Amino acid sequence: MKELWIKVDESIPSHIKDSLLNLAAQVCDAILVSTQDAENVRKTGVEIAASSGDCDIHVLEAFDKGTIAKLRNMGKAVAVRVTIKGKEDEETAIKAANLSSDYIIVDCPDWKIIPLENLIAKTRGRSKLLAEVSCAEDAKLALETLELGADGVVLKTSNVDELMKTAGIIKKQAPKVELLPFKVVEIKQIGTGARVCVDTCDLMKPGEGILVGCQSSGFFLVEAEVHENPHVAPRPFRVNAGPAFLYTLSSLSKTRYLSELEAGDEILIVNRKGNTRLTNVGRVKIEWRPLTFIEAEREGKRIKTIVQNAETIRLVTPSGSKSIAELKPGDEVLAHTIEGGRHFGTLVKEETVIER
Repeated sequence: MKELWIKVDESIPSHIKDSLLNLAAQVCDAILVSTQDAENVRKTGVEIAASSGDCDIHVLEAFDKGTIAKLRNMGKAVAVRVTIKGKEDEETAIKAANLSSDYIIVDCPDWKIIPLENLIAKTRGRSKLLAEVSCAEDAKLALETLELGADGVVLKTSNVDELMKTAGIIKKQAPKVELLPFKVVEIKQIGTGARVCVDTCDLMKPGEGILVGCQSSGFFLVEAEVHENPHVAPRPFRVNAGPAFLYTLSSLSKTRYLSELEAGDEILIVNRKGNTRLTNVGRVKIEWRPLTFIEAEREGKRIKTIVQNAETIRLVTPSGSKSIAELKPGDEVLAHTIEGGRHFGTLVKEETVIER
């Protein structure tokens, strides 16, 4: 099993750090942090890797035979980090592996492939070789080098979406979003508007769709057109999402207006259990159609959306889905809530934003 670590820099703003740690708790094997952040990582239940303090894996920034032996004798897990700039650095990594270090973490700033090939060949079976990477693309390359690949990666990022993509490559696992039942309190027909159909490069199943809403803090799960009916063939690649102004989650951390989506853009597919995966938009189709307004509430929080007034549009419920034509006050539908207030799709916690 390949391992995924993330390196969390102490200088990252606290709200971004919290998001990374929450996601890392789902997908990472270890979190490499400074001593100051170790306590927050401890709460996630994921192993802590650090250069000092109370940690599960001791990371040595310099090769030291005596320190490795001492930590091993104490029963501690040891990782030795080596920056590969020349042949002598490769030899250092090999020496660390020969001393039964649990992990060798290599940073290859210049030549990325050849040093990694050499180390895969010479350390395999002695230590786990982890490659430092800064993006999912580099992670994929490290796992495919010399066919066998590194034993894992240490991802250096402050981008939640990059962690999600890397987890998909390494763990074949996507993080979850929390979906909660909201009770419909109002549903009414309104005027005609520019409605957006999002055609994706994937095929969705019952209970899957995309998250949309009038507010950047609340999203309804609109189901893909997956159901048989007497009048229209299923289109499991499509979500009839709603008016062009609606927010959608294009990733775990970023919102987009439906009007902004274009062919090739990424979009987040979500199912009833909150499981997620990224796919790409194939096309966006905008047409003018009669619309329906929906408002729902949970524990005093109200969220709203607008969809086309047609029988084929369905909202996902805790046990199935329900057509807009059948929806009534008191029905429960699934929704996802997050902190609102966005600037070009990115959360700005310090800004006061009121959405109604």
